[in-house]
Amino acid sequence: MAIVLVVDDEPLIRMNAVDLVEQAGFIALEAGNADEAIRILMNREDIYAVFSDVQMPGTMDGVRLLKVIRDRWPPVRLILTSGKSLPEDTELPTGSVFIPKPYGIGNIRAALT
Repeated sequence: MAIVLVVDDEPLIRMNAVDLVEQAGFIALEAGNADEAIRILMNREDIYAVFSDVQMPGTMDGVRLLKVIRDRWPPVRLILTSGKSLPEDTELPTGSVFIPKPYGIGNIRAALT
């Protein structure tokens, strides 16, 4: 099964996302912020996708995280989520998918397959 890294600073939201990723047939790993996600990616070569919230505390938000991942790990699929709409001038990395909250298993499965 493919591995999806779920990145969200809110533990309950992250747990829900992990449950949905697993229900969709994937293995889920968790990170509470972008820095933790980068550390996980640096230590693993089997991450299929990253599913990240936009707003997080720390050195970078979800949009910046996805850009770093695209530059450093181009094959990783990128999914971004937020309870707010993205500003029109937001440039997501090529091939990224945006899923607005609230999302469900169907949204996650479609973005990952």
